Amino acid sequence: MKTPNIKTLIGRTDIVDFPKLELFGIAIKVDSGAYTSSFHCHHIEVENNILKCQFLDPEHEKYHEKYFYFKEFIQKKVKSSNGITETRFIITTEIFIFNEIHTIELSLTERGSMMYPVLLGRKFLSKKFIIDTAKKNLSFKKIKP
Repeated sequence: MKTPNIKTLIGRTDIVDFPKLELFGIAIKVDSGAYTSSFHCHHIEVENNILKCQFLDPEHEKYHEKYFYFKEFIQKKVKSSNGITETRFIITTEIFIFNEIHTIELSLTERGSMMYPVLLGRKFLSKKFIIDTAKKNLSFKKIKP
């Protein structure tokens, strides 16, 4: 007999870490309407088949000026919430949430005008989490010292 998957309760926002990106304490918004998770980036370019970018904006308190390089990435057409389709780069990295490391695919996009630099979409959330929109920062509150 199969054991049922136990899903973790997640709120509408949280604070997480992206250890491989050296970004800690990043505010995220849960977006069940988005299929792909996305991260705000700038200076995104490809040189010699290597993707190069910076995460966050210089005005963001967690901005660290570092460029990141990805040998493995894909390009994909993504329709944003405003209905506009754009081609985005997709990378795979790690997210630390609820005291666990998970692999996550992130589309890189310009989200400078948005309140949250990261959206967690259905592809990451499904089979792991149940969303309670009345709650906030449930993972952050469970961080073990």
